[in-house]
Amino acid sequence: MSDVALPGSIQPALKKGPDLDRGFHPLTGVIYLGVVAAGLLFVAYSIYVDIDATGTRVTTYLPYILLFVALLIALGFEFVNGFHDTANAVATVIYTRSLPAHIAVVWSGLFNLFGVLLSSGAVAFGIVSLLPVELILQVGSSAGFAMVFALLIAAIIWNVGTWYLGLPASSSHTLIGSIIGVGIANALMRGRDGTSGVDWSQATNIGKALLLSPLFGFVLAAILLFALKTVLQRAADALFAEPVGNQPPPWWIRGILILTCTLVSFFHGSNDGQKGMGLIMLILIGTVPTAYALNRAMPESQVQKFIANSEAASKVIEAKAFGYNVLGNPRPAVTNYVAQRELNEGTFPSLAVLVRDIAKQVTEYGSLAKFPAEAVGNTRNDMYLVSEALRFLMKDKEAELSAADVATLTAYKASLDAATKFIPGWVKIAVAIALGLGTMVGWKRIVVTVGEKIGKTHLTYAQGACAEITAAATIAAADGYGLPVSTTHVLSSGIAGTMAANGSGLQWSTIRNIAMAWVLTLPIAMMLSGFLYFIFANVF
Repeated sequence: MSDVALPGSIQPALKKGPDLDRGFHPLTGVIYLGVVAAGLLFVAYSIYVDIDATGTRVTTYLPYILLFVALLIALGFEFVNGFHDTANAVATVIYTRSLPAHIAVVWSGLFNLFGVLLSSGAVAFGIVSLLPVELILQVGSSAGFAMVFALLIAAIIWNVGTWYLGLPASSSHTLIGSIIGVGIANALMRGRDGTSGVDWSQATNIGKALLLSPLFGFVLAAILLFALKTVLQRAADALFAEPVGNQPPPWWIRGILILTCTLVSFFHGSNDGQKGMGLIMLILIGTVPTAYALNRAMPESQVQKFIANSEAASKVIEAKAFGYNVLGNPRPAVTNYVAQRELNEGTFPSLAVLVRDIAKQVTEYGSLAKFPAEAVGNTRNDMYLVSEALRFLMKDKEAELSAADVATLTAYKASLDAATKFIPGWVKIAVAIALGLGTMVGWKRIVVTVGEKIGKTHLTYAQGACAEITAAATIAAADGYGLPVSTTHVLSSGIAGTMAANGSGLQWSTIRNIAMAWVLTLPIAMMLSGFLYFIFANVF
């Protein structure tokens, strides 16, 4: 490749890198398009089977057309995420000559796929909980579709723009900004204070993870490289050398680098892949609630546990209601508490009514799969609303809940979440395919920036391994806590940390551009999604 600058004024590489311009074989394109077509057919067939299992009669195809468009946009976000973020994982193995570029991206794509398939779903619903509760409860309405389209399209626009400029910006950061933008716009359009449209406690937790992860990556990678040099430099001097021409490193070094790349790819899939899953579930719940609003596969043993937990939680909540009853609809009072986080005399009595109603319905039907189509949507909304109210109540000092009360409500909340926060296997497979296919195209721009334009010297084997180990460990830890984290930020800051620790020097123009993208991502994504939400809300 020639030493020319990518768009966006990032300075050229200091020396010739590996061969990234391998020719394109037509058969590869045919196979690739075949996998895309097979994936779309698999999604359509899975939805058909799920709807058919409920016995629902199709009377209009409009919801399914909207569903198809929304799913394409959601899977498109994961596709862009694949080539935008995962390029970071393969840069080190490519630039240390551990794997040829065309093999590295396929290898990374496969392990992204495995990571998605084995993910827990905790991150998916952590992202969803940032959205305004009234839009989640009305996700099948025009406002719900406006929300989903706005935040996904805004995220895709910014991701593609930063990819075009070769800037390693964060897809996680972008999606969070888009969600906050929609929340603020929705609150303003409803005549409320803009700050009331977002769960700021959850946003703060996620913001801390996104803010601290690059700092953690820089420091940990630097310390790890320094420790390795102190302990191993004399015994394994080859580990700290640069690649010689296009020769691969010694087999044991190559094994370490491939293993670390594999781990980063796997954990990237397990964390980043979940972000699309949560939004896809919202889309499915909004368009075909009879099939996806409740977890129809919940076993009978869990249903019995649900009923027992309901009874225990009902006693706690009714004790806090002090014998007051609610005449009329209890939902507005609970919705207001979730949106405003302000307790009033109607909160606990209204919550008690909802808990009793949910328990009565589950007891009556005996299984979530036996709920009639006309009741599914409302029951799911009630369960979600109660779960969110309990999440805030258990942290609200004004609620004056004892440790035993919190334990009882936590068990009940877990039962509610098991009934409403689930991800069908086919959704995981669809996201895995989209993320894996995205990894295999468009990776070159980001790879060049990470491999050539962060440090002033060529990446050594030890530097590549330290950056990858740091990224894999950070993403795995975040995944365990259900927090989204930026693979891009962690890995690029990890490489910068190893360059600093090695005394190699940094290309400050690149660091400045990456930092600028990091600073601008949140406000631009917020403005984009807020503007698009306003447009779509008035169009739909």
